[in-house]
Amino acid sequence: MRIGIDLGGTKIEAAMLNADGNIIYRHRVSTPQSDYSQTLMAIAELISKLDKDCSVTGQCIAIGIATPGAISSLTGRMKNCNSTCLNGQSLREDLCRLLKRDVRIANDADCFALSEARDGAAANDRNVFGIILGTGVGGGIVLNNQLLSGVNGIAGEWGHNPMPLLDNPAALRQSRTCYCGAKDCIESWLSGPALEKSYLAATNQLLHAPQIALNAKRGDPLSLAVLDGYCEGLAAALATVINVLDPDVVVLGGGLSNIAYLYEQVPQRWAKYIFTDCCETRLLRPLHGDSSGVRGAAWLWP
Repeated sequence: MRIGIDLGGTKIEAAMLNADGNIIYRHRVSTPQSDYSQTLMAIAELISKLDKDCSVTGQCIAIGIATPGAISSLTGRMKNCNSTCLNGQSLREDLCRLLKRDVRIANDADCFALSEARDGAAANDRNVFGIILGTGVGGGIVLNNQLLSGVNGIAGEWGHNPMPLLDNPAALRQSRTCYCGAKDCIESWLSGPALEKSYLAATNQLLHAPQIALNAKRGDPLSLAVLDGYCEGLAAALATVINVLDPDVVVLGGGLSNIAYLYEQVPQRWAKYIFTDCCETRLLRPLHGDSSGVRGAAWLWP
């Protein structure tokens, strides 16, 4: 058996998987905000609870953790985390010491991609790009069921590339500064909060992303215009990835992956940005949905 932990900005989820990859126990708690030591304790308590539920206390159970950001090859500490209290911390070493067990860590988008490539929506595909469209924008690359991390530990981090220019420049009316300090990162235009910001700019009203999508589905012209602009931006941004990786499949994850309109519109729109006469890359919904983070984390161990 193995344990997967999904360390998110608002919640920490833990799951125990059996040898067949099925989740047999799971627990979730709120993430202690901006408190690194309390985050460590919350993870330890979740693992202890799973151990007791499964009557495996003291046994050597593989533990994998999906985190925002990545481990720096220069310092061994966390970097690039939008949960900023993790940045600069020796997360893996601290958890190994606290738990008295070995731990593997990977970026949350990497874990999502690994889960969907191993036995999810892209189980029969060789070259898979999995992306998170949620509070942030991330990505992971899986080739032949092997997670590609890269020499810098940032493979798949398309969310911090510059947002491409669009056929409709009016879709990018005003520059945005990303939390990373750069201007007009893809994340600053395609995350969930970014979609809400676009709606606010267009309507002077604050509305959450699911409601924007629902209003667009009901025919509200302003909501539809904002969502169309979002689809155009996503198509252009994904086209840059397709031109480099040429994946069989792109699998969407995160809260925005529930918007059905994306799967209809984005593949129609990305063709004009891709350097080919016929794009066969498919855009798919995730099979495991919110469970992909914990499942992918558990699969970090062979």
